[in-house]
Amino acid sequence: MKKRIFYLLFIISTSVFAQAKKTATPFAAVDSLYREDQFFLGLTYNTLMKTPVDINQNGLSLGVTAGFLRDFPINKSRTVAIAIGLGASYNKFHQNLRVSNQNGTISYRIIGNEGYDRNKLEQVTLDMPIEFRWRNSTPTRYDFLRIYTGFKFGYLLYNKTLYVGDDATENVQNNSDFNKFQYGPTISVGYNTWNLHAYYGLQPIFGNAVLNEQKVKMSTLNIGLIFYIL
Repeated sequence: MKKRIFYLLFIISTSVFAQAKKTATPFAAVDSLYREDQFFLGLTYNTLMKTPVDINQNGLSLGVTAGFLRDFPINKSRTVAIAIGLGASYNKFHQNLRVSNQNGTISYRIIGNEGYDRNKLEQVTLDMPIEFRWRNSTPTRYDFLRIYTGFKFGYLLYNKTLYVGDDATENVQNNSDFNKFQYGPTISVGYNTWNLHAYYGLQPIFGNAVLNEQKVKMSTLNIGLIFYIL
């Protein structure tokens, strides 16, 4: 079901951009004070980094991010800009770190050979992206090259880990062992509709999780596509 939602978002976003370009007619007034790419929608594949020994990903770990960026051009031709925004992200990770809650005590262990249906980690964050932007756009050109580098700050609104196995079903929500604040560099590079996007988390996902007497310091690398709307 969720895979279908991601595909639907992809199709809708592509259609929106195509429609936006069709509505730009030769008779439209030229806006010399134009701003670019103020709404965005991104779809990513999520990879866990710096994982402890024996933690492995399995299945398809996906993410979606969307929001608004206020574009502030800083040169006369408006090809260089600073953008500050607000958005939200949903990220999912299928992996084999089982999280249990026994009477308020959270514990962690690697799933062994026991049979299980799924084990996943989900996060929802409120994001504040900041970008330094370069593009070769003009007031009347809608297909252009862009290179946007930046930094994203995130505040964790919700988290959930779910284990479904032959022995039990465990659903742990709003685990306080997660780091509330996430941050890391971003880059978006592309031409016209298609833009590659990447985010690397400098802050570990967990703050206090301990596995085999060692802190779990894994972070995330999200790589995918991002679509911009004026």
